Amino acid sequence: MHTYSHEYFMDQALQLANEAVDDGNHPFAALLVHNQEIILEAKNSIHTSKDITRHAELNLVSKASQLYTSTQLAEMILYTTTEPCAMCSGAIYWSGIKTIIYAASATHLDQIAGKFLACHSTQVFKNALNPPIVIGGILEHKAILQHQKYWLNL
Repeated sequence: MHTYSHEYFMDQALQLANEAVDDGNHPFAALLVHNQEIILEAKNSIHTSKDITRHAELNLVSKASQLYTSTQLAEMILYTTTEPCAMCSGAIYWSGIKTIIYAASATHLDQIAGKFLACHSTQVFKNALNPPIVIGGILEHKAILQHQKYWLNL
């Protein structure tokens, strides 16, 4: 078995976010990793599905919760190109996933795309019983460039 870094998996997620843009959606993607292997991936699909709730993380968690128990999900790592919003953070929490790793922060996204619902994942988890571990800033510079390219060219 190969040992991959957080940067390796984040780079894979960022490539998937480019595919989301190619599909006509926003530049967001997420991966679920177990034992150094990508077992699920999802892209943002709000435009192609005509459903504003189809964020990458929610698409991923929805698939994962149908395939795995919360005990299994607790052993997995969710990689996402941007810090999860309040909706996605709630879904991740209820799924049982215990580790979230993201590239660009919600603050950086707001600075680039404009204020939406600026709610950091840590704000959602601050009153949670057994909150997940959240690690941010992995390949953040690449994610910021991706967002700048997308949002500033609309």
